[in-house]
Amino acid sequence: MPSRRENLAALAMFAAGVLVTAPALAQKKYDPGASDTEIKIGNIMPYSGPASSYGVIGKTEAAYFRMINDHGGINGRKINFISYDDAYSPPKAIEQARKLVESDEVLLIFQPLGTPSNSAIMKYMNAKKVPQLFVASGGTKFGDPKNFPWTMGFQPNYQSEGRIYAKYIRDHFPNSKIAVF
Repeated sequence: MPSRRENLAALAMFAAGVLVTAPALAQKKYDPGASDTEIKIGNIMPYSGPASSYGVIGKTEAAYFRMINDHGGINGRKINFISYDDAYSPPKAIEQARKLVESDEVLLIFQPLGTPSNSAIMKYMNAKKVPQLFVASGGTKFGDPKNFPWTMGFQPNYQSEGRIYAKYIRDHFPNSKIAVF
């Protein structure tokens, strides 16, 4: 049976080991935009310009994330939702995406709106390996994980949407006439 002195020596060595390894265990590695206290989520929305009526989506998302934060966040982390206006302009979208990734260091860009704007930033987002999640567009290009693994669409593609509308009209209004712009 170990003596009291041997027990104390073993306990001292254990304590020293814990003190030496504790800082290494405490150092958590997160991607940019995530920490123990915060998750930075970027967004690009047309708050001005020809599609500004869609800006209400960005305002609604911001309100939702504020509500999440008011209820303690996600596992204690507050969401820092950073949303910029691209005026539905692809060059402006590129500028805003770079600002979000390089200056604000967001973890991801969430539900950016529009086919032209998202087409403009898709290669950049994938090159930077920053998720471009729930792209608000029906373009089929946003569902190409082989070539753009960091981009994920959200809504049905326009072709599927057209088939759904056509089937509904055929089933519910069989004698109607349809015009397409």
